[in-house]
Amino acid sequence: MYRGQDPYYAVEAFGEFAMSLRLYYHPLASYCWKALIALYEADVAFEPDLVDLSDPDARERFVRMTPLGKFPVLVDEAAGKGFPESSIIIEYLAMKYPGAAKLIPADKDLALRVRLSDRFYDLYVHEKMQKIVGDRIRAPGEKDPAGVERARNELEIALSLVDRDMGEGGWATGLTFTMADCAAAPALYYANQVAPFGDKHTGAARYLERLMARPSFARVLAEAEPFFYMFPRS
Repeated sequence: MYRGQDPYYAVEAFGEFAMSLRLYYHPLASYCWKALIALYEADVAFEPDLVDLSDPDARERFVRMTPLGKFPVLVDEAAGKGFPESSIIIEYLAMKYPGAAKLIPADKDLALRVRLSDRFYDLYVHEKMQKIVGDRIRAPGEKDPAGVERARNELEIALSLVDRDMGEGGWATGLTFTMADCAAAPALYYANQVAPFGDKHTGAARYLERLMARPSFARVLAEAEPFFYMFPRS
């Protein structure tokens, strides 16, 4: 798509900062949670930059840096590079910071399992949850009940697979917390908000409890709490 060119090089527009890493994010954005969990797990220092897209100047500034206007974006100011997409951000952290390396195992077979699980939670849990949430904020004449029903059915299938894989405890791909768990945490948390599954999917519910007790995710939730009033619950 980008033919080898990085479209996120507007770093000079943001001046010079003592902190090398800067994360452009919103505390309610679920994919931002995924990146934040990774940063906290690895104990990597960074500067959080909360972007208020309702502010025209802030939106224009953000879109100038990343034309798609999607959260999160991690900028390595020392390297003069920026990275969109939560999975790519975690991949970059694992390459550059020893503390983050454990999020993507060195073993190639296990790393492939982690990446597969990461894609599963993003595409089959997270995306379906976002379809339901997105429909809640649509105007009455723009609702998509058929699309929401389809998303709910597909989410049920995905949660059944989580039950099957997580019924014995542990983390997404075994005994080690990885990028897959960073993906699972926001996906399952918000899925449980829009379609509570504790009574039906006990394996997924217990896994979510373990995730919420993890210090990195507990910190993300605590930081997001003042903004929860903005979440469309119905």
